[in-house]
Amino acid sequence: MNIAAQPPVQADQTVYLKDYQKPSFLVESINLDIQVYDDKTIVDSTLVMKRQTAGDLVLLGRDLELQSIQLNGQDITPAQYSLDSEQLVITDAPDEVILQTQVIIHPETNTQLEGLYKADELFVTQNEPEGFRKITFYPDRPDVLSVFTTRVEADKKYPVLLANGNLLETGEVGENRHFAIWQDPTKKPSYLFACVIGDLAVLKDRYTTSEGRDVALEIYAIEKDIPKCHIAMEALKHSMRWDEEHYGRAYDLDNYMIVAVSQFNMGAMENKGLNIFNTSCVLADEEYTTDAAIMRVQSVIAHEYFHNWTGNRITCRDWFQLCLKEGLTVFRDQSFSEDLQSAAVQRIDDVAVLKSHQFPEDAGPLSHPPRPDHFVEINNFYTATVYEKGAEINRMMSTLLGKEKYRKGTDEYFRRHDGQAVTVEDWVAALSAGSGVDLSAFLTWYNQPGTPKLEAKGEYDAAMQTYRLSFKQSLKAHPKYPNLKAVPIPVALALFNAKTGEQYTLHSDSLFVNDVKDGVYLFDQDEATIEFTDVTEQPVVSLLRNFSAPVNLVFDYTDAELAFLIQHETNGFNQWQATQTLLERILLEDHSADAYIQAIQSTLPELVGRDPLLASRLFDVPSEGYLGSRIDQNYAPADIHVKREALLNRLAQELGSFWKDTYLTLDPDLQKEFSLAMGVRALKNIMLMMMARQGDQTAFELAHVQYQNTGNMSERLGALRVLVWQNAPQAQEALADFYDRFKDEALSLDQWFMIQAANPNATTETIEYLTQHPDYDLTTPNRIRAVSGGLSNNPENTWGFGVAHFINLAEYLDEKNPILGSRLLQVLSRWYTLAEPQRTQVQQALQALQPKVKSKNVSETLNSMLSV
Repeated sequence: MNIAAQPPVQADQTVYLKDYQKPSFLVESINLDIQVYDDKTIVDSTLVMKRQTAGDLVLLGRDLELQSIQLNGQDITPAQYSLDSEQLVITDAPDEVILQTQVIIHPETNTQLEGLYKADELFVTQNEPEGFRKITFYPDRPDVLSVFTTRVEADKKYPVLLANGNLLETGEVGENRHFAIWQDPTKKPSYLFACVIGDLAVLKDRYTTSEGRDVALEIYAIEKDIPKCHIAMEALKHSMRWDEEHYGRAYDLDNYMIVAVSQFNMGAMENKGLNIFNTSCVLADEEYTTDAAIMRVQSVIAHEYFHNWTGNRITCRDWFQLCLKEGLTVFRDQSFSEDLQSAAVQRIDDVAVLKSHQFPEDAGPLSHPPRPDHFVEINNFYTATVYEKGAEINRMMSTLLGKEKYRKGTDEYFRRHDGQAVTVEDWVAALSAGSGVDLSAFLTWYNQPGTPKLEAKGEYDAAMQTYRLSFKQSLKAHPKYPNLKAVPIPVALALFNAKTGEQYTLHSDSLFVNDVKDGVYLFDQDEATIEFTDVTEQPVVSLLRNFSAPVNLVFDYTDAELAFLIQHETNGFNQWQATQTLLERILLEDHSADAYIQAIQSTLPELVGRDPLLASRLFDVPSEGYLGSRIDQNYAPADIHVKREALLNRLAQELGSFWKDTYLTLDPDLQKEFSLAMGVRALKNIMLMMMARQGDQTAFELAHVQYQNTGNMSERLGALRVLVWQNAPQAQEALADFYDRFKDEALSLDQWFMIQAANPNATTETIEYLTQHPDYDLTTPNRIRAVSGGLSNNPENTWGFGVAHFINLAEYLDEKNPILGSRLLQVLSRWYTLAEPQRTQVQQALQALQPKVKSKNVSETLNSMLSV
């Protein structure tokens, strides 16, 4: 029988954390039989369930064609249950249930990339957060954990049949079909279920855990991409070893599989034992991918592996707790990445992402706590606030505890909660109990939105040789959260002698750590003051060292003091931060650039030789997008563009021959370590661009030679960027050559699209040319993001002709891929800060979109954006 579903009662109903209730039934085991055909897929499931609390038996299902249903071996009729387009409800179910259903689904027409869908000739799943309900009827929520046994059957033209866990059996079904049966012995929620059916090659390796388990490692990709999987394989083994050494966590299955997929909305997914990755996060090779992409691959491989414990074995009770698994795991992968390159540079890169994406989110209409208290569509809360700010909360607690106590706290968390679905409160309580330090005050960070403003003032008493620091914290009022509280802020700080540049040893009874050079002060009140003694000369204070808290610091540094810190800081991150603060003043407050230019002239030449990667970051000038996020009203993107260009042009002129002289001495091939070679390549590209800004025509010749002679994608793209963005005579030749070289390499071709879309001189015609190109593909998120992400790099273009691009794309994707449509629309979220007439023009365009969109994803985002 084919039983049609009725329309939902309230499809867009808001879900609230306060309404959480335990599920009525738990699932002890599930047996799945997934039979894939060209025009449909048949899914049979058998659920062994037991009542936990009073209430109906509720199974969630979406886009399912119900063929049959049996309860404890007996057919039941539509009169015995209710069915709509979101759920199946049995009202009088017994306490113990064996429920069998058969449904038909259509992955071959599923463009939303949720549930089971077809990507080219590959069948693949994405079930986080609520995709499993598009495969079969199930209590699809993270607090229902079960043992999964999965039979996958398909035509032999798909030789690879994968699912979670250990392989139990394979066999043939007639002449043309075959099957595989997998069982995952570890109980897991349905969002971690995965299966892959296709024709893929595999790279194999092995790893022996600290507990002696021999683990088969496998990375699946199309045949020609297998050579690009070796970096990922080494990163996986490094991650497994790192987690054993730093957290005492060993892997628990006999195999670990990764599958590379081109059509994937996410970066990657940590399905138990069968990770599914966007190709951009697993394929890496210096000829085809940039240094930054290689670093990202290693970081994401680690992130998904670390989820095996912080997300899989200990999972979320409900989706409001998303930051529990993601914030902790991001912090873990950031710490891992600090071992791959300079720790200071890794921190710079992480904070740059935080400030460019999360701070603006916190300041705009999409602001929400790291743990939201309500949502309409949970997919809209896979945000920088959940991930990046969530990581910062964990970093603050780790900073406060120190390495030894933090490890004791995490050990206690794993001991208490292995195999459970838990909450943020459970994490903080275990960390507190294990470390012996009460961290409950940090729950405030999880439960309220906004970036705290930390105001600090310093006062030096030469006669008493004391230095007093006064702190005050505040949060911008939020209409949905009227009772904002003071949060605990670990302030890592240092004092430098303004005459000698030497760092003082700190003496103060107020410090969390006493009599050290780097002190950590826990500021957890609205206002407080600390005093340092034995300060023999006027000091320059360094605050929030290593960005010890995600706050907006307000301190009345003079430009000369910031220049001093650029030259004398011993903390690489704060050296960069001083540069950024001074540059913000120049670009947003019209300060003179003299102090900055002088500090760069005296600091960079020595640093280039000593730490090329850090030197490359100190050349960072805040992006136009970040600068725009610092302006709350009357924002004129064109004005920011003019000021930033003028500063860069002056910097190019002031350093004279430094750019060319340095370029000619840089040779990444002389560096034995990847991070050092990466820094040298980054510097080479900076030198080329600054030479071009000088009007030095030899820059184009050098760029062309670099483009032609290198086998490294970072160098090739750096040269191409100079040629294209500076409209060099060789630009079109190089673009054509790049296309011919890499037209069959999807990730490399994404860079070809992006470099043109990101060109500051791009026009409407440029974007039209790219989006109408035969290789532009609206079914592949990476290709869409290459153009749209490139365009968003230039706010003047974004807020000009780009508005129509993003609105039209959101309207199109609203039906086809609403998750991606919602995320791309968020580029326009700070429309209300624009100066007139742009402000009203963008507002009217967004309002015109409202009646045209139907998905919860896009509608919720759009309504929030227009609520200001």
